[in-house]
Amino acid sequence: MKSPDRYEELSAGISEFCTERDWEKYHTPKNLSMALAVEAAELMEIFQWLTPEESDKANLSPARKERVKEEIADIFIYTIRMAQVLDIDLFETATEKLEKNAAKYPLR
Repeated sequence: MKSPDRYEELSAGISEFCTERDWEKYHTPKNLSMALAVEAAELMEIFQWLTPEESDKANLSPARKERVKEEIADIFIYTIRMAQVLDIDLFETATEKLEKNAAKYPLR
């Protein structure tokens, strides 16, 4: 499956950003997986003590929603970077995983 143009543009930007800063030596699968876990924890921290109602998108303050957006972006960027390092096509892999999930959790 071919990746959309926006993804290709973002992916190239991430690669360029990392190359310009000479970060390739730090971007091992181990380090990237740890960075992903940290960013996911930072996202969870935003919601940690909220009730389900308070965490609803209609009830999030603009400041809190901005923090959520930033953490989701960090997670997305690290996910793309991990896929780059391991030469994984995210769109193909996600499509395959959805197919597996559909078989595992069929409609009743």
